[in-house]
Amino acid sequence: MNKNRDQLHLNYQVFVQQARQYAQVWGLENDEGWVICDSSEFEETEVMPFWSSKKLAKQHCVGEWSGYQASEIDLDEFIDRWLKGMIDDNVMVGPNWNEELEGLEIDPLDIAKKLLDIHD
Repeated sequence: MNKNRDQLHLNYQVFVQQARQYAQVWGLENDEGWVICDSSEFEETEVMPFWSSKKLAKQHCVGEWSGYQASEIDLDEFIDRWLKGMIDDNVMVGPNWNEELEGLEIDPLDIAKKLLDIHD
């Protein structure tokens, strides 16, 4: 695994740890809805990026996302409502993407298991 890929995995681990610790995640929203992007890994798939802190989320409210604001989502709601809906809609989760919008694209079921500390 290259150094950048290692960092992306570390970002994912930090996302899970902090989301569980603080019982919240952060997304970007405006009057029209939440940020959603085309996947760079999977054809005909979208990704919703989320961050484990307001500070990390706010760093992305620039450029084409300058009209968005960081919004908190309670962890229980994120797991019960958001991730279930993302599974149904075939939307991936982008945990703690970096400033270059690089990051892993994780299946919502996998991230739910991590957040709930369920082992296969």
